Amino acid sequence: MRNNIGGYLGKRAHTNPDVEAVVDPAASRRLTYAEVDRRANRAANAMTGLGIGKGDRVAILMMNGVEFFESFMGLAKIGAIVVPLNWRLVADELSYILKDSGAVALIYGHDFVDVVAELHERGGEGTDVRHWIELSEGNERNLFATEYQDLLDGAADQTPESDAGEDDDLFIMYTSGTTGLPKGALHTHNTMTWAIITFANSTDVRFKDRYSIALPMFHVGALLPVIFTIYTGGTVVLLRQFDPKVMWEITEQEKITSSLAVPAMLNFMLQVPEHEKYDTSDLRAILSGASPVPTNLIESFRDIDIEIHQAYGLTEAGGPGTVLSPDDAMVRIGSAGKAFFHTTVRIVDDDGNDSAPGVPGELLVQGAHVMKGYWNNPEATAETIRDGWLHTGDVAFQDEDGFVTIHDRVKDMVISGGENVYPAELENVIIGHPGVADVAVIGQPSERWGESPFAVVVKGDAELTEAEVLQYCDGKLAPFKQPKGVAFIEEVPRNPTGKPLKRLLRDQFPGPARE
Repeated sequence: MRNNIGGYLGKRAHTNPDVEAVVDPAASRRLTYAEVDRRANRAANAMTGLGIGKGDRVAILMMNGVEFFESFMGLAKIGAIVVPLNWRLVADELSYILKDSGAVALIYGHDFVDVVAELHERGGEGTDVRHWIELSEGNERNLFATEYQDLLDGAADQTPESDAGEDDDLFIMYTSGTTGLPKGALHTHNTMTWAIITFANSTDVRFKDRYSIALPMFHVGALLPVIFTIYTGGTVVLLRQFDPKVMWEITEQEKITSSLAVPAMLNFMLQVPEHEKYDTSDLRAILSGASPVPTNLIESFRDIDIEIHQAYGLTEAGGPGTVLSPDDAMVRIGSAGKAFFHTTVRIVDDDGNDSAPGVPGELLVQGAHVMKGYWNNPEATAETIRDGWLHTGDVAFQDEDGFVTIHDRVKDMVISGGENVYPAELENVIIGHPGVADVAVIGQPSERWGESPFAVVVKGDAELTEAEVLQYCDGKLAPFKQPKGVAFIEEVPRNPTGKPLKRLLRDQFPGPARE
């Protein structure tokens, strides 16, 4: 069998047909491997019937659910290239991605009928989409669209004939665009196969594990665990979207053994009243990444007997970068661990030389799971992948034992008086204040220092003042790292993986800094 991500579903259905594969709590649906594989085959054959085949791009605009899963797997089986769409984007942003990818079909959920209607009205100037396929609710849908379930009902459930796999393209996942226009990271069946293999050799996963997914599947942080759990014969519990209370409920009800949550999600989970009452005895660990995990969060979960295993990864690497092993998770709090088993990392200075232990530099990643490149963007590809190394743009340091600690994004780093200030370090301190619910730190221009740190805070206590936040930092941070001011907002803007959108905060709080 050729390495084909959709084919792995078929293989697992043959090996363990009656094992529960997918649980969709919002729709009250449970499907075995045999059942979901037949549905994926129907999706594949339905697409073939529309004239869609190997190399054609098909976009998916859906919340997490069975239909997203089976559509992705079905398209993979026939070698079509999936373009998962961020459903938080507006029509202009979606139009850019659809046009850039050249998607010829769009499968979308009923939640998005209005934005899809707007895209359809733009005609060929807005998209190249020829097939509009809607998962409708009731009898109401866009009249120009084909109903998703009708399309599947008319298709055969036999495995489609296809030679797709190996180095054929699998999906184009557009980056969040936190620093500019999104770029499409292109992965193949092989790059994601290696992402699965290195994950399997680096983390504690087992046959019939039950893995809850609350991150949206248009992000690699959700898509990789979904594919990985199928590969290893586990059960994917797909939450429609993140809800902190539901996360606790599902963990208890579905006897979840593994999960993934970004730091912002972990923070919100701890704010659920009486979260300690939920039975989490089956949960071995929650993997967390996307941004450095504050140590107080890890310790708070440890106090209720839940291990947080910090990891580092990125879309361009198919997910894997570094990870803390279970043996190290509670003794190396704050570290993102060592390189995944089939991954190599380096930390280099501005001249490309390896940094000494403890000295921050840019983190580079190498492995067979690194993307093929950016879709239609050879210049950005050449800038990011140089001499076989993926340049992440993230600042980190490595200790004498090889454990990596992530500091921050290179572009988010604040240079104050010639000293490097890493916002994540400040955020780690400020979030420890009992009156702070959320925080993001940015740099503001300073005539005296060049830049100075500025804290944007969400209050957990309505009485919290700027003076209290500044006083809390005093003595916990070197003077040059101290925030020079604090602003309060209702919510920190974040991308789907929980990373603060600091360019928006810099626009909102342009400074200048207080001297």
